[in-house]
Amino acid sequence: VQLQAFGGGLVQAGGSLRLSCAASGRTFSSYSMGWFRQTPGKEREFVSVISGSGLTTRYGDSVKGRSTTSRDNAKNTVYLQMNSLKPEDTAVYYCAAKGLVLSLSSNDYNYWGQGTMVTVSS
Repeated sequence: VQLQAFGGGLVQAGGSLRLSCAASGRTFSSYSMGWFRQTPGKEREFVSVISGSGLTTRYGDSVKGRSTTSRDNAKNTVYLQMNSLKPEDTAVYYCAAKGLVLSLSSNDYNYWGQGTMVTVSS
């Protein structure tokens, strides 16, 4: 499966942003979809994951309560809505796909998008 993330940009602290990740292929609903983020010199950090059906989600502690992930399997797209953004949310955000079992570890994901940059100004 090929993934393309988009929707990043520059936003002021306290603002909101919605990232999207479009996937190719006909079996999108068979993949759990994760969002990760990375800043220079740091490891990739788990942000969220959503099950293939969309019924189960998990969030990283740093975004819990401020972000929501959802998916539209008819459009082969997963979303990450981020609210109350903080300067520390500044990072490159990646979407990733793996099999049905949810995982919070980037090592378990087989497919990655190219990343989209989110910059939050103070």
